Amino acid sequence: MGADVTVRAAGVDEVAAVLAFWERAAEGVSISDDPAGVTRLVERDPGALLVAERDGVLVGTVIAGFDGWRCHLYRLAVAPEARRQGVGTALLAAAEEQFAALGGRRADAMVLRRNVTAHRAWEAGGYGPQEAWVRWVKPLS
Repeated sequence: MGADVTVRAAGVDEVAAVLAFWERAAEGVSISDDPAGVTRLVERDPGALLVAERDGVLVGTVIAGFDGWRCHLYRLAVAPEARRQGVGTALLAAAEEQFAALGGRRADAMVLRRNVTAHRAWEAGGYGPQEAWVRWVKPLS
């Protein structure tokens, strides 16, 4: 992880800032993109919403959910001005470390077909499409 980027779990007090960040940096919206949905996520799984900061400024997010069987990644988003600077790499590394510590063996990612920029980022992270399921996977061991 870059020395200038810190990745940590988000708190409930950051939900509004994360939602505002997603409006600016994420591609598309989800039915759960509201204060209640994100608060529920953070309260249920306090380590699932990871944020990346540079000099105290939010520059990236990823949701790293583990259901006890599979590892799921959502909402990998990097601020436009911080892209191609290792922020996404740092977020994925933190998520993968978290999954490995929980016993996860493979991660899958929800990626919009039309978001070609994201496809390149996921491929750079070692993920690839699993066309039969239209999801992206990467073995963690």
